[in-house]
Amino acid sequence: MSDDRSRPRRTPRPLDPARLEELALSYVARFATSGGKLEAYLIRKVRERGWENERPADPAAIVERFVSLGYLDDEAYARAKSGGLLRRGYGPRRVTQALTAAGIAGEVREEVRAGEAEERRAAVALASRRRFGPWGPPSDREVRQKQLAAMLRAGHGFDTARAVIDAQTVSAAEQWAAEFEEQR
Repeated sequence: MSDDRSRPRRTPRPLDPARLEELALSYVARFATSGGKLEAYLIRKVRERGWENERPADPAAIVERFVSLGYLDDEAYARAKSGGLLRRGYGPRRVTQALTAAGIAGEVREEVRAGEAEERRAAVALASRRRFGPWGPPSDREVRQKQLAAMLRAGHGFDTARAVIDAQTVSAAEQWAAEFEEQR
């Protein structure tokens, strides 16, 4: 039985343009990603493994080419990511943070921004999933404060969090969420 610690660690070969392209293609094939995330990944790989070519690495050119070929679509990625976070109950602030971290441009973030009705549904979804407000047992002031804090950390505004937590019944909270849709 061999001891893994005694075996010298193999250093990966430095990257060249063809290997960097292969890494990018395999990353895009495996993960739903944005142009910003792909570029950050490629930069990290070049930093970790090194570069063996007289011209410097150009991850931005690879990302640009993948966008033109249709392999990457930041708007589609932003819509999918935003929708998934809203369905899980996250609020607009957390959605914006996630899209910013993924390198999505401000115009695209604004274009896919959820409306008031979706934000209200997200707040109700979080409260229901976490058993806050009317979904849970009756609570005292301290528990209510913790629930409000959790809603705020999830990206909801104070008024939205308070409206959901303070609802007297589940149907009242769901009616509050549906009100905005009826007004349109």
